[in-house]
Amino acid sequence: MTDTIEAEPQVAQAAPMIPLASITPAANPRRFFSPAKHEELVASIRLRGVLQPILVRPAGEGYAIVAGERRYRAAAEVYGRTGMIPAIVRTMTDQEALEAAIDENDIREDASETEQADAAVRVLAACGDDRAEAAKRLGWSTAKLDRRLALAGLSATVKAALDERRIKVGHAELLAAVPGDKQDRALETILSAGIDVAKTRELLQRMTQSLAAATFDKTECAGCGFNSARQKALFETHVEDGHCTNGACYTLKVEAAAKLAAEARPSPETSNSEGAADEVVPEAQASDDRLRSSPESSPVSKPGQGSTTSKPAAPAKAKVTVESLRAKLQTTRERAWRNAVAAVIADYADHLRIADLAATCVKSGAPFTFGQVMGLVSELEVDLRDHWRVDQAFLDQLGKDELKFIAIECGLVAHMGEKAFAKILGQTANSVAASMLAATGFDWAGRIPSAMSLDGKYGPPIAAEGVDE
Repeated sequence: MTDTIEAEPQVAQAAPMIPLASITPAANPRRFFSPAKHEELVASIRLRGVLQPILVRPAGEGYAIVAGERRYRAAAEVYGRTGMIPAIVRTMTDQEALEAAIDENDIREDASETEQADAAVRVLAACGDDRAEAAKRLGWSTAKLDRRLALAGLSATVKAALDERRIKVGHAELLAAVPGDKQDRALETILSAGIDVAKTRELLQRMTQSLAAATFDKTECAGCGFNSARQKALFETHVEDGHCTNGACYTLKVEAAAKLAAEARPSPETSNSEGAADEVVPEAQASDDRLRSSPESSPVSKPGQGSTTSKPAAPAKAKVTVESLRAKLQTTRERAWRNAVAAVIADYADHLRIADLAATCVKSGAPFTFGQVMGLVSELEVDLRDHWRVDQAFLDQLGKDELKFIAIECGLVAHMGEKAFAKILGQTANSVAASMLAATGFDWAGRIPSAMSLDGKYGPPIAAEGVDE
């Protein structure tokens, strides 16, 4: 009892006692208050009273808390709203109150890194984006200010997880390197699977893109927050230097660079003209030669006709080859395989702890490289025949000679007969494609053209594997 009696007078002499009912909580940099710590503080106040006064400032007819909201909450639980609490009253501006609250929490190490980050954003704005001045007001180094500001871009869900200590600072630093629209899904996976910081870093590293291998101008990347070199300068936990953690942006830059390069090259004679037929390579040459040998397509010189007015020889036509089709259909092929892998991963929650995250990234094209997708194809034994088939959208990308190549390779010409197929070639390319799909008694299911397979070989239906069609 003596301890309690001595504690209260000492406080009273240092600060006046103010009714709890006259005090209101104000904007606090802290968002999370630990229930366990609250109960400990309540027990302490019941035993010894409030040992340290809170800091308030005048607000209307009462007071607003600047620092000490935990003590205020605990005292209100012990004494009720009619109770009293020791408080230092100080007239302060909004900005001065904010900086004092940040400083008090920083010293006590109560505020989380993300709570400090959001408060730092407010101070920086008040300083007109002057980082040196903001750091001075906060009593921080500019390096610490930069680290906290880098965490301000985390999603509200991730911030709450760190505030509540459900994840570690290392998790938050790694997630800060992930585009905002993917952070919540990544967090969900981390929490549900119990992935530690080291494993999270390893998984993120797999999904990055090497800037050294980039084919585009990297000038803009130097100061980008998704550049791991910048992340390394800010955070203790980061992926390897020289990588991009924003696969979507990386992919767009690669595509833009490829488009510019293509536009800069001289435009060759089109190989998919409606009125001219290109050569088809030897894989399907025998059937193609027979298709070309109709009387209408093989004019014969009449006796007595001279050659003095002969027309110049037509330029050689580009050949339709497996390689030319694979080059043309690369985007289509990669998209089909990405979708197939994403679908399989969704059924492998027990096989891969990153199932949800991986499925989203693989399907969108970011940030998994296609080489990594191919690795998953092997590991998960993905069969494209279960997820993709020849359709109108696929065939509409092709010219008539390319359609002919597909028809020969997939067995349609053998099924219809060469004369019957030769007749449909007189239509427009889109009509040829529609006629191919509508061929009586021919099933396209399970037929994977060489342009769509990973090994560049035709994939027949499963029932026909090992059987010549």
